[in-house]
Amino acid sequence: MLAASGALNGLRATTHWRAASALARQFPAIRVEPDLLFVDNGRVLTSAGAAAGLDLCLHLVRRDMGSAIAANTARAAVMPLERSGGQAQFIVHQEPDADESLAPLLVWIERNLKKRLSLTSVACQAAMSNRTLSRRFREQVGAAPAQWITKARVRRAQKLLETTRLSIEQVATESGFHSASVLREHFSAILGTSPRAYRQAFGIT
Repeated sequence: MLAASGALNGLRATTHWRAASALARQFPAIRVEPDLLFVDNGRVLTSAGAAAGLDLCLHLVRRDMGSAIAANTARAAVMPLERSGGQAQFIVHQEPDADESLAPLLVWIERNLKKRLSLTSVACQAAMSNRTLSRRFREQVGAAPAQWITKARVRRAQKLLETTRLSIEQVATESGFHSASVLREHFSAILGTSPRAYRQAFGIT
């Protein structure tokens, strides 16, 4: 990773969701995209994991040899045609990842996602100024507070969609989005699919 990091400075990159925060902290010059399956920078490409690596390989075949050969390659490998690199990594249920100084705050946020968590209210809970809180978040989790909170709410929505029969409106309320339309907007932006489609794929039967 150390050798490759120099080649990625100033570029977008992805990695497995478990390692994304650590990569962002250790190499701040890399623009880490933790939700993507793969990123193509031309000569330097990165993928999120083993399955995403296969998607990246098929993307390279399509890019260099054309769609017809890529389709034949997919059939020969008995794998689906290429998933877009912009499709999100679905499995993002993770414990708050931060240095000890922020970890208790992240736990508090996850326990209070139904509340309207403004930057000021979260900073007050942390006994920090808004500016200090924003800086600590970027240093320790690689994202702004609002971005981390939105992703935490999407994770909560995922879990509810997987394990309950709550309506989409109820899921939105329980995860802190307060309306189904706002839930759908953020869910689609982060995961590349709708709450209803996600439930059909991963929900209880």
